[in-house]
Amino acid sequence: MELQLPRGMRDFAPEEKILRDEVISIIKGVFELYGFSPLETPVVERWEVLSAKYSGGEEILKETFRLTDQGGRELGLRYDLTVPLARFVGMNPTIKRPFKRYQIGTVYRDGPIKKGRTREFYQCDADIVGSNSPLADAECVQLALDVFERLGIDVQVKVNNRKVLYELAQSAGIPKELTEAAILSLDKLEKIGPDEVLNEMAERGISRSNAERFLAGAQDRKALKNSEGYRELEPVLSALQDPRVVWTPSLARGLSYYTGTIYEVYAKNSSVTGSLAAGGRYDNMIGQFLRAARGGTMNSPDEVWPAVGISFGLEPILEVLKEKHPERIARKTVTQVYVIPFKTLLAEGRAICQQLRRAGIKTDMDFSAKGISDGLKYANAYEIPFVVIVGPDEVAAGKVKLRDMRSGEEKLLTVDEVPQQIKSQERRSP
Repeated sequence: MELQLPRGMRDFAPEEKILRDEVISIIKGVFELYGFSPLETPVVERWEVLSAKYSGGEEILKETFRLTDQGGRELGLRYDLTVPLARFVGMNPTIKRPFKRYQIGTVYRDGPIKKGRTREFYQCDADIVGSNSPLADAECVQLALDVFERLGIDVQVKVNNRKVLYELAQSAGIPKELTEAAILSLDKLEKIGPDEVLNEMAERGISRSNAERFLAGAQDRKALKNSEGYRELEPVLSALQDPRVVWTPSLARGLSYYTGTIYEVYAKNSSVTGSLAAGGRYDNMIGQFLRAARGGTMNSPDEVWPAVGISFGLEPILEVLKEKHPERIARKTVTQVYVIPFKTLLAEGRAICQQLRRAGIKTDMDFSAKGISDGLKYANAYEIPFVVIVGPDEVAAGKVKLRDMRSGEEKLLTVDEVPQQIKSQERRSP
């Protein structure tokens, strides 16, 4: 048997996983600064939930992993974290609004593989459920700007309102049943150019004249400012007042459940051309879940659940960081200090480890006690920044020898002095 991974899946060695966890920690920290609380949902959902007409739409279902359990029930791997959120809220309709939650976890899509895109990948989502204020939309965009500032990535945020596109399609004479197809084609304008967009619309059954009117209208910003969709978008733009936020009338987003404001975040001057984060307003999905659960009826107008959110793609973010900040992927271990005891001093070495750990220092130890030379080679191999040597002379003096592996400097210190010295040295390191 040849040992290999399924196509589109990956292992992450410590030196890569450390960076991933640091990025997740930064994103999580900003989520919580903005008042979002954590939620956890299963990786597997019922197929009827994932395939519902108010979920991801036809395009996303083509990439959804489908399976059957031993009881014959049809299931699927979640393709995003938004549909599970809608299902959760639908199952907990008395939850206090607005409900602000974040979730960080793996999602799965059986689609094409390219740089920054695999078939198993992380999403980091934050959503506000129960508010129709444009300030909630602006909050999600502002949150994204803060995340990328902390990550050190220069970005541009493209924003639009889906109603702009629906109105535009109607005025261009595109039949209602072909509107979503036209919008999906228009969304590719910057990637494939106007001629290919027109050809794709023709393949989808849209007449050339209607397609040309639709495309031309999407490039007429002055006329579009009179649309209802732009009037909804304008207070979002006004609240942000940020040059990194750009109105892009051709932006459509690929998922059909969006109803209003939509946005995508792109890295500037990067070979990673896909979006790093994206989201928007989806006011109908959760209410439709509730109505479906009650046989198509609504108990009261209060069961309308407006919602808006944003999702960060960890994979493309990491690709950009590796490209722009290669120094951030150098760490091979989280260990801060490696304790090397003489063979007769293993018990003392272990006691020192525990003392350092209680002080918050990430500590490992040479259990084999093969000797100082071998211990130093091991620390060098994993690029552990500090070593503590526990020898008879040091123990007799009630001290240990701390070596900075980067500079070679050694100091004789008490165990209590080691944590502060390590923290001080780390603050001075580049």
